[in-house]
Amino acid sequence: MRIVFFGTPPFAAQILNYLIEAGHAVVGIVTRPDKPRGRSLQLIPSAVKALVQEKWPAVPLFQPVKASTEPFVEEVKQLKPDVFVVVAYGEIIKENLLKVPKKMCINIHASLLPKYRGAAPIQRAIMAGEKETGITIIEMALQMDAGAMLGMERVEIGEGTTFGELQAKLCEMSCPLVELVLKQIEQGTIQKIEQNPMDVTFAPKISFEDRIIHWDKSAEEIHNQIRGLSPEPGALCAVQVKGQKKSLTIRRAKKILNLSGKSGQCLSYKKNEWIVACGSGAISLLEVQLEGKKSMSIDEFLRGYPTEILVIA
Repeated sequence: MRIVFFGTPPFAAQILNYLIEAGHAVVGIVTRPDKPRGRSLQLIPSAVKALVQEKWPAVPLFQPVKASTEPFVEEVKQLKPDVFVVVAYGEIIKENLLKVPKKMCINIHASLLPKYRGAAPIQRAIMAGEKETGITIIEMALQMDAGAMLGMERVEIGEGTTFGELQAKLCEMSCPLVELVLKQIEQGTIQKIEQNPMDVTFAPKISFEDRIIHWDKSAEEIHNQIRGLSPEPGALCAVQVKGQKKSLTIRRAKKILNLSGKSGQCLSYKKNEWIVACGSGAISLLEVQLEGKKSMSIDEFLRGYPTEILVIA
């Protein structure tokens, strides 16, 4: 079957690479336009574009500002696709574009739908303390992540699993599942299961406020927040360093349930241990990054800052 692939981040790039290496006829690739980053506002390509430029430059690459405009729809029609495969593309695909493929438009979503529809399903599942998540492949519909389910794979979320670790696992699981679904579409044996609207929950994009640690929450909640945002963008708190207020990003931590104190109180600050009290329990910081500095393990950080740093709760 002729496939047009839509995707933008590293998660999508890995699945695209799998499809091409597995011999699927990917006849076009659509990704978001390059974004300016840093002080220089240098234009940086998406992970999908970077992959295509490095390994698959012969495959036509498109970067429309808006994918559902009529001129671009006409351009895609020329590719004569049988299937669209969409993975974290970053734009809602409208009806005029959804109608282009001969057979179907499918979307790979990193949750057990109908739970966690939206932009940040992996992060939100961890932050909510879920013990299980997975991959769902759906037929695309006009409503976000609401289409009929075509395939699903489940995985446990470990007690200390981070966003980065879970994303890598889910990406690995996606490849054989999309292979199976594409085979069933081609053979005409695909089975569709409608989502139960009563079970729908949402996973909105991570905001700056979502990153802020509120130390009056429980150690369980704060630990889930830290690992759900690790390694990027990272959970944040304010600290006082030599009389100056700075931002501290916490990338790894562990919860300690048998310690207590006033929220934000430093319970230990020595050699290789920095423990901060929460509303209940405490958090031991394992990897941190002070504003303007590189990310460091806690023992490395404490060697550089031997005098106690105060957390501003």
